[in-house]
Amino acid sequence: MTSRRFFLLSGVAIAATAAFRGFAPQSIAAETFEVTKTDAEWKAILNDEQYQILRHEDTERPFTSALNTEKRKGTFHCAGCDLPVYSSEAKYDSGTGWPSFWEALPNAIATREDTSLFMTRTECHCRRCGGHMGHIFDDGPQPTGMRHCINGMAMTFTPASAA
Repeated sequence: MTSRRFFLLSGVAIAATAAFRGFAPQSIAAETFEVTKTDAEWKAILNDEQYQILRHEDTERPFTSALNTEKRKGTFHCAGCDLPVYSSEAKYDSGTGWPSFWEALPNAIATREDTSLFMTRTECHCRRCGGHMGHIFDDGPQPTGMRHCINGMAMTFTPASAA
C-alpha cells in the first residue's frame, strides 16, 4: 500500500535529482548575439525580475504581468534591447496567466530545445540580445496553431500612435 510518506519522499528525491542534474536549461552565455553586455551592464539596465527572466531564464508567476491583460493596439519589445518582437495583432488570451501570441514578428525571436523540468520544450529568446522570452507550444489558435507563452517582464509595450 502506498503511503503519504512514500509520496513525500518521492517528491524530495525528484527535487534533489533536479538540483543535482542542473535544473536550469542551457545557458544563453554559450551563444553569440548582436547585442552583448557584461553581467554588470545587464544588472544596471534591467530591474531584478527582468534580469532573472531575461538573463537567467527564470519565469514570472502567472497572472502577475500587466501585459497579460494589455488590449491596446501596438508592439511588444524585448525589455533587454528594445527589438520589436510581437504585434498586438497576434496576441490572444490563452488563459495561462502569461501574455500569449500565435506568432512573433519576422526575424524577432530564435529558439532552442529546453530539457529542464524533466520535459522537452521549445524555448524562445530575443534573436538580437539572447534574452529569454518564454516557450512555444503547439496548442495555440489558427492560423499557426502555436502558443508563444511569454514572460510579460521580458517585454515592454509601445501603443500604436493615435492617427
